[in-house]
Parts: sequence; C-alpha cells; structure tokens
Amino acid sequence: MVKFSRSLNPFQMIALTFLIGLVVGTVLLSLPFSAAPDKEVGVLHALFTATSALCITGLNVLDTASTFSVWGELVIMVLIQMGGLGILTFGTAFAVFAGRRIGVQERLTLATQLGGVNSGEVKQILLQIFRFVVVIELAGTLLLYLHFLPIEGPLRGLYFAAFHAVSAFNNAGFSLYPDSLMRFAGDAYLNLVVSVLVILGSMGFLVMASWLLHLQKPRQHRLDLNAWISLWTPAFLLLLGFVTITALEWNNPGTLGKLPWTDRLVAGFFHSVSPRSVGFNTVDYGLMHHGTLLITIMLMFVGGNPGSTGGGIKTTTFFVLITSMWSMLRGRGEMVAFKRRIEMDTVMRAGVVAVMSLSIIVFALFLLTLTEQQNLASGKLSLLQIIFETFSAFCTVGLSMNATGQFSDAGKIILIVLMYIGRIGPLTFAIALSTRSVKGALVHYPADRNIQIG
Repeated sequence: MVKFSRSLNPFQMIALTFLIGLVVGTVLLSLPFSAAPDKEVGVLHALFTATSALCITGLNVLDTASTFSVWGELVIMVLIQMGGLGILTFGTAFAVFAGRRIGVQERLTLATQLGGVNSGEVKQILLQIFRFVVVIELAGTLLLYLHFLPIEGPLRGLYFAAFHAVSAFNNAGFSLYPDSLMRFAGDAYLNLVVSVLVILGSMGFLVMASWLLHLQKPRQHRLDLNAWISLWTPAFLLLLGFVTITALEWNNPGTLGKLPWTDRLVAGFFHSVSPRSVGFNTVDYGLMHHGTLLITIMLMFVGGNPGSTGGGIKTTTFFVLITSMWSMLRGRGEMVAFKRRIEMDTVMRAGVVAVMSLSIIVFALFLLTLTEQQNLASGKLSLLQIIFETFSAFCTVGLSMNATGQFSDAGKIILIVLMYIGRIGPLTFAIALSTRSVKGALVHYPADRNIQIG
C-alpha cells in the first residue's frame, strides 16, 4: 500500500481516496441494516446517496428519514463528516491522535488538499482544524438541541440536533425532515443558528484560523490577500443574494408572499446563505420566479471559500476574474486588490478553473438532454429543472426544484459523476487523470501579440 501511494501524485491520491470512500459508503448503505423496515434502497440509490453525502451535496432521490434506519442515517452522517474534512484529513487526524508519524508523501498530499499550505506545517494545522471543527459542531449541536428538545423530546432531540449541526457546518444539506426545513420557514432562531454554521463551514478552516490569529495579535500576524478576499467576497455575495432574492420573491404567494413580513426577511436571508453550498431550503424552489432561480444558479456557481466545505468555483476565483476584468477595462497593466498585486499565474489559474467548470457543466447538460428526452417530452422535467439540478450537483450545493427523483437512471449516474468532480475540483480531477507531469518547457517559442481578442 505504501509503494502504491508513493507512485501516485497528491491529486491522484485525493481523487482515489474519495472514490474508495464512495465504494465503501455505497456498500454500507446497500446492506439491510441501513434501510428502514419494509424499505429497500438499491445499489444505484445507495451510490447516489453515498456520493451526495461524501461530496457534501445534499441532493436526494430518497427521503432520508423514511427510507433509512438510524444506522443508515449514522452512516450518512459519518460520510458527511469525512467528506467535509476530506477523507485524508479525517483519517490522518485520527492517526496523529493515535501517535503515528505522518510521512513525507502524506504531508504533500494533505498540503494539497488543505489548499497548498507548507507541508512542514501540516500536522499543526491539522490539529487546529480538527479542534475547530469539534468546537463548532458541539456548539451548534447544543444550540440546536434547545430548539429540537421541545419538538422531538430529549434523546431524539439530541440526535436531530447533532445530525443537523454536522450537516449544516459541512454544507451537506441533509435533513431528517421530508420537507428539508420548510416547516421552520418563520423560525428565526433555527434559521440564524443554521445560517451561522453554514457560513462558518463555507469560510474555510485556514481563513478562519488566520482571522482569529489576527484578532488576537494584529501586529504579529498580518493578513494576506487571500484572507481579505475570503472575507469581503462572501459578505458581498451574501448581501447581494439577500437583497435580490427577497425583493424578487417578496410578493410571490408560493414562497415568501405567504409569510408575515418579518418571516420574509428571515427566509430571504436564509436563502441567500443556502446557495453558498448547503442545500437546505425553507421555501419551495419549484415555485420561485425564474429571475430568482437565475440568481441562485450564479450564487451556486461561485460557492464557498477555498479549503472550506463549500463547493463551486470558489470565491477567490470569482474575485480574481472580476478584478482582472475591471483592471483590463481601466487599462491597468497589473491587477491590484487591497494594495496587493495579483500575479498573472493566479489569473490564468482562475480562468482555467472557471472555463473547465463551465465546460463540464455544458457537456453534462448536453448528455442530460439526451438521457432525459422522454421526461422532457412528457413534461416530468423541464429544461430549467435540468439546468438547475446540474449546477446544484456540480457545485455540491444540493438545492433542488423537486426534480432529482424524476431523472432516469442514466441521468442519476451523470449527476453522481458531477458531484464527484465538483467535490474534488475540476482542476484536481484533470491533473489526477493526467499520466504525465510537465515540470517545465525545454523550448520557448517566440510570442505573437497579433491575436485579436473581442
């Protein structure tokens, strides 16, 4: 096993461990003990659920509470936790606590998974992340327990609190209620606690640690550009989503229009948080206006911060693309943000991630229009529903227009592949498939500046 792991690069190891996790999760969810009495999961639906949980997406073809037993729900919760931390991070953290040494190859792979940190700092950062996750999820469980205790009782209430805290912090969106959280649309307390957990999870472990150190020792620990971008970009998107979604749905009788005005504000805020990558919903997305769905798709595509439990192309990629466009429109020779210069390599990487992501989504949409021809013709699915579910799957969000279960078996397999690629990242996936590693060009060709763009 050691020799095998050394023959793989870090990107291939990340892709492989998630693939192994999907196989194990599928087997466990397919076993009889995972299903509720008189229920049968099936291999395809077990694979879909395992992928959705491990890739912290939240799309469902089966109702979690009525289809799975408590043991099956616990398997899903463990898959969510492993997927949120990253299987390698999760497993290595336990190895560190057990006193085992981390080899050089493991450090390099973990450094890649954590966002390119220094491999020599992996162990210390890993322990910080693990402690941070435990504290936040325990706090979330306690706060949610105060809410679920009078509804579900002492033991069941604690179970519901823990499940939803893990699901919210890891941006998974799995719920033990068949309507997600729609029955709590006007519950300001639950909406706020879940929203805070989602935001903390989508911020990213390293960004949170950096800000905490800066607040404690502002002079000794200065924030880098990534920390600033990872704070202000999500804040801007959160405000943008809140204003636009609330305004567009204010008088919609199928969504916010049926609620008191205070509850409309609460639901509007919650649904500006949810597209970041969590997948919980308190109103029916199938009844939303097309403009709202378009805004939601754009928010889903951006997603969370790098190194977080969020999906999408990441906020930093979005920021770099917008900044580079603005700099070019103003005729500036270099891109500057927060009095820091952004390297051209970073801009190119952001462009590659965005173009690859859109290319994968468009190709998947093309395939789905072929596999879902009969559903489109019969009216079971609309093109907008297919587009929405495709973005939701690839961006590991989990929001749905109540259409996931209507997809054909071939369509569900495409969604499974999208969730997998979206979780490990399109760039990681492409590099993992690459059989060659080009470290540097031996021949440099002359540049040609006569190519016309635009």
